[in-house]
Amino acid sequence: MDLDAYVAAHRHEWQRLEVLLGRARSPRRLSGPEVDELVDLYQRTATHLSVIQSTGRDPALIGKLSSLVARARGAVTGGRQALWRDVARFLREDFPAVCYRTRWWWLGAGAAFILVATSYGVFIAHSPEAQLAVAPPEVVRRLVSHDFKDYYSSAPAQDFSSRVFTNNVFVAAQAILFGVFLGLPVLYVLYNNALNVGVAGGLMAANGRTGEFFGLILPHGILELTAVFVASGLGLKLGWTVVDPGARSRAAALAEEGRSLVVGTLGLAVMLLVSGLIEGFVTPSGLPTWLRIGIGVLAEALFLAWVFVLGRRAVNAGVSGDLRDDLRGDAAPTDS
Repeated sequence: MDLDAYVAAHRHEWQRLEVLLGRARSPRRLSGPEVDELVDLYQRTATHLSVIQSTGRDPALIGKLSSLVARARGAVTGGRQALWRDVARFLREDFPAVCYRTRWWWLGAGAAFILVATSYGVFIAHSPEAQLAVAPPEVVRRLVSHDFKDYYSSAPAQDFSSRVFTNNVFVAAQAILFGVFLGLPVLYVLYNNALNVGVAGGLMAANGRTGEFFGLILPHGILELTAVFVASGLGLKLGWTVVDPGARSRAAALAEEGRSLVVGTLGLAVMLLVSGLIEGFVTPSGLPTWLRIGIGVLAEALFLAWVFVLGRRAVNAGVSGDLRDDLRGDAAPTDS
């Protein structure tokens, strides 16, 4: 093949494609016929590139046409939207939709947690025998006199927040991932955390430190525990999907719920980051107790509004928190 003659014969098409691509950068700059022409020139140039690549005689030309074809492919098929739009969609629709869709699971988990923690706290606060069974008197004395309070200022605020965030993400990940085992380990994680809170609260109450306990745990704990409840709810929902996939095949149901868990995990990371910052900078601060608790209540109120306003709106619009159609691939049809 005479490469020079081939280039001379098709150079004008490549130049025209360059012009159309330049105009396509601005929305609504291409007319209908120009869009058709762009598609046709993209296909023709891709063929030209294949022919020239078969000769292997002009790497510079091959590189130039490869770039031109790639740009044309992006214009024809549509590129991925900007990252900030993905983030905005995630915050406005995906995560609140996941939380709203699974609300009865995590609200139930929260109610069970509060019941168990309160029961243990009341029992230990009124039972000297239970207090002795929990820890020796000198250990309890150190806990209520300074250890519980000093824990929140045991490291610089930024380091403490980072450590707390990492630990809480680990707990939340456990609650979510264990859901695949029919949700049973999720119940253990939830129970274990409720036991720890109940025991600490009971020991503090038994020694006249109830106000201090709630003054230190509520600023960050309201949002932090809500994140644990949401993680547990997501895990329990996944476990129930194993038992009852509904009209979907079990594999399809688990794939859909599993993809939603990814969205849930990312959203929980945001929640735990906020609660970690509150725990590191607000809880041990010298602010009045009412103000510290007020900050925690405000953070919780914003989360609930996020879920029950934006989440409900997103679910009513058909958003489930699953990946978009163009990212999750095709599904084989099944008999209903």
